[in-house]
Amino acid sequence: MSILDNIDKIEERILKACQRSGRNRQEITLMGVTKFQPIKSIKEAWNAGLRCFGESRVQEAVSKFSAGRPELNGMELHLIGSLQRNKVKAAVSLFDCIQSVDRESLIVELIKHTEGREVPLPVLLEYRTGEDSKSGFTGIDTLLRAAELISSCSTLKIAGLMTMAPNTNDEKPVRAAFRSLLNVRDKLEKAGKNIYSCLSMGMSGDFEIAIEEGSTMLRIGSLIFGDN
Repeated sequence: MSILDNIDKIEERILKACQRSGRNRQEITLMGVTKFQPIKSIKEAWNAGLRCFGESRVQEAVSKFSAGRPELNGMELHLIGSLQRNKVKAAVSLFDCIQSVDRESLIVELIKHTEGREVPLPVLLEYRTGEDSKSGFTGIDTLLRAAELISSCSTLKIAGLMTMAPNTNDEKPVRAAFRSLLNVRDKLEKAGKNIYSCLSMGMSGDFEIAIEEGSTMLRIGSLIFGDN
């Protein structure tokens, strides 16, 4: 199966999930997770119509996209993996969005390295909804403090929230994790903390459930590119 064939099959499943849940396909962005993928495969996905890509490691993304990205005009590149402080400077110069903002100390570092930036860098606040996850904010209070910190600067803007559901075949905790993120989003909006339009949730094993629960961005790797 080619990458184009894989994307077509995913699109069929996305459309069916949208039909089941009464959603519009245009509300949902399909991201190709390109960790460990060569630029050749990324270009194949690009030629198949994919425009949003996610990388987990800053150094790997730098090596792949610093030279090759100009050929992919209009590409949107997100960091979806954990970001260490010593990689922040490189990350803010390469990525169009940082999805893995999971602690206040990281926000402080992002503010430091975006000083003088004319266009604010979009970020997502990562919320921990699964016990097996090692990163993410763990409560409304910490999220509110993070949102306040970001609101205090002009070089960052909150674009939404992201989460990873528990890695299980049991649908119940997965669905509960996604619903938890929606509940958090609603509480933050009631508190007047901007509009969290992006809900990044759903991967290769659970993206249809995520669509049914309100996801606006799917992070899919193996179903597009195959297992590494």
